[in-house]
Amino acid sequence: MFPTQAKLSCLLPDTEIDWKAYMAQVEGVINGTYDYTQLQGDTGPLVYPAGFVYIFMGLYYATGRGTDIRMAQNIFAVLYLATLLLVFLIYHQTCKVPPFVFFFMCCASYRVHSIFVLRLFNDPVAMVLLFLSINLLLAQRWGWGCCCFSLAVSVKMNVLLFAPGLLFLLLTQFGFRGALPKLGICAGLQVALGLPFLLENPVGYLSRSFDLGRQFLFRWTVNWRFLPEALFLHRAFHLALLAAHLTLLLLFALCRWHSTGESILSLLRDPSKRKIVSTLFTSNFIGICFSRSLHYQFYVWYFHTLPYLLWATPARWLTHLLRLLVLGLIELSWNTYPSTPCSSAALHVCHAVILLQLWLGLQPFPKSTQHSKRAH
Repeated sequence: MFPTQAKLSCLLPDTEIDWKAYMAQVEGVINGTYDYTQLQGDTGPLVYPAGFVYIFMGLYYATGRGTDIRMAQNIFAVLYLATLLLVFLIYHQTCKVPPFVFFFMCCASYRVHSIFVLRLFNDPVAMVLLFLSINLLLAQRWGWGCCCFSLAVSVKMNVLLFAPGLLFLLLTQFGFRGALPKLGICAGLQVALGLPFLLENPVGYLSRSFDLGRQFLFRWTVNWRFLPEALFLHRAFHLALLAAHLTLLLLFALCRWHSTGESILSLLRDPSKRKIVSTLFTSNFIGICFSRSLHYQFYVWYFHTLPYLLWATPARWLTHLLRLLVLGLIELSWNTYPSTPCSSAALHVCHAVILLQLWLGLQPFPKSTQHSKRAH
């Protein structure tokens, strides 16, 4: 047991899930272990990329080697406010969501407040960097935006759900050749951050920090509780979800994200400005809908994007009241612990309603938007 683990044993059980494991894993690196296969915590091996290690190493020192939980909670409270500020800046530039919705974003989610300030998960750290990246993209700072996006990926791999949308935006904005330097920024930062671990054990680092085949426990699933556990764990089910995910991304790219009358090949030859927020948020949401499993802390992966997804596209059949009902049912599903078949089914129904609205409401972007100054 690392010294930090012993010192943290006095933590209240209702405020700590992964913090002790984070601190133990970081302490292993501080003590000179760079082989990812040797870095362990109470909840298992280190499975996050190198950016996580550096950021939580800073938190390790800022919180007295991880023992000052009140300081950690204060830092995460500031992180929460920074997240709201960045999200509000995005929404301000799109002018699509009615102001009263922001009350629900700030005050109505006990689960999100818990994830940030009580549980101290790494998910909020990744998301605040992601929202910073989107703000930079909206400001046409594409290089810095890609850098922050890659930094977010280096904290937790879930940010890759935004990657198909970002790739589409880069191709349409710069063309194939112009997008290569931006993609090089993303890849180069990953190599630079992971270099100490890659030099020690490259296979161990890549297999642990970017494990796409990681198996999830049925006991923690929020979205597939109504399935038999054997089916939930079956590889064929995972492949079917992946196929559905990729198919829907392709359909949106072909039918909803590009200009009317343009082919994908013409987009590569003639890059143009696109609706950045819609493309990125939709890309992430499609990934959420077809995730092999969603755990409770994963709610922050898309919570702050839900108002945009519900209100940004016109749909007469979906009134303000129905949209609020969808938000409420999603919140209820994420606050039901342990999850039940009904809560999981309700979550999928709400996701299906949002997907249907996105498909019906996101008309192919007209060519006139190529010269529009709006970033939405």
